[in-house]
Amino acid sequence: MYSEDEFLPISALQHLKFCPRQCALIQLEGLWSENRLTAEGRILHEKAHAIQPESRPGIRLARALRLHSFQMGLSGQADVVEFIRLPAGSTNGIKLEDEPHRWHPRPVEYKRGRPKKDNCDLVQLCAQAICLEEMLNVRIDSGAVFYGKTRRKQEVIFDGSLRRQTEELAADLHQLIESRTTPPARYEKKCGNCSLLDLCLPKVTGVKKNIGRYLAKAKMPDTEYEL
Repeated sequence: MYSEDEFLPISALQHLKFCPRQCALIQLEGLWSENRLTAEGRILHEKAHAIQPESRPGIRLARALRLHSFQMGLSGQADVVEFIRLPAGSTNGIKLEDEPHRWHPRPVEYKRGRPKKDNCDLVQLCAQAICLEEMLNVRIDSGAVFYGKTRRKQEVIFDGSLRRQTEELAADLHQLIESRTTPPARYEKKCGNCSLLDLCLPKVTGVKKNIGRYLAKAKMPDTEYEL
C-alpha cells in the first residue's frame, strides 16, 4: 500500500509503456513539449471534461472524475465514467442518492487517434477501473476507449492478464521514479511521433553513440603556419 504522497499519475503508465526514457524525462526531469498529436489529444480531453454531467434512460455520465488507488499508488481522473442502472436485487453497484436500485460504474477513455498495436491505452483504462473498484468497493469487468479518428468505442475486458500487466507496470513506474535515473536514449521508428524528440535527441545521444568517435570527427585538423 502506498501513501498519498507517493501517488504517481495514471497517465504515466502509458508514457512508460511507450518509452521508459520519455516517462523519466516527464516525471523525473520535468520536461514537456507539445506537438500536433499531443495538442489534438489535449483538446479532445478538454472537450470531454467540459460537458456537464448528464443522464440518459438507465445511465448517468460523470466527467473528469478524480480517481486514486492506494494499492497501486496512482491518481488521476477518468474522462468519463458511465453509471449503468442495475436490475432490482443486483448488488455489484453503488447507491446514488436515495434511489432503490444500484448503479454500476464503467470507465471510458478518449483518445485522438486509432486503436494501437500495443495495449498502452488498455492498461491506462484498466488502471482507472482498478481505482474505481478500490474507491467504490465494486467489481468492474469492462470499459471502453473512444478513438477520435474512427469515432468508435473499443470495448475492453479487464481480464486477469490485463490486470496483471497493469499492476506490474504500476510497480515498474514506482521503481523507475525511485531510481531517480533516466534511461539512455534509443532511437526507434516510433520516436518520430514523440513530442519530446528534440529534447531527447535519440539520434545524437543514443546508446550506440560513442563520444570518443564524435570528438575525433569534430576535431579540427592540425594547421601548419609559415613564419
